[in-house]
Amino acid sequence: MKFEYIPKGVCSMKMIFEIENNIIEKLTIVGGCPGNTLGVSRLVEGKTIQKVIEMLKGIPCGTKGTSCPDQVSKALEEYQKKLA
Repeated sequence: MKFEYIPKGVCSMKMIFEIENNIIEKLTIVGGCPGNTLGVSRLVEGKTIQKVIEMLKGIPCGTKGTSCPDQVSKALEEYQKKLA
């Protein structure tokens, strides 16, 4: 299933998830720091939604109070709410 999320408070502009059976098959992050967003994408692929939320939730970027990794966790929490 494809799921798109618009992050808030960070440089990236869109996150596009491909999720099957609670596993993140692919994540594309549009915008943001290219090396970091590509790294985050590769690290979450093949992992469960819950594992990724646990790993990334609450990571800050400077004084923003959030980050691209934190926004990935927020996106996945929103995805779970839509399924409930």
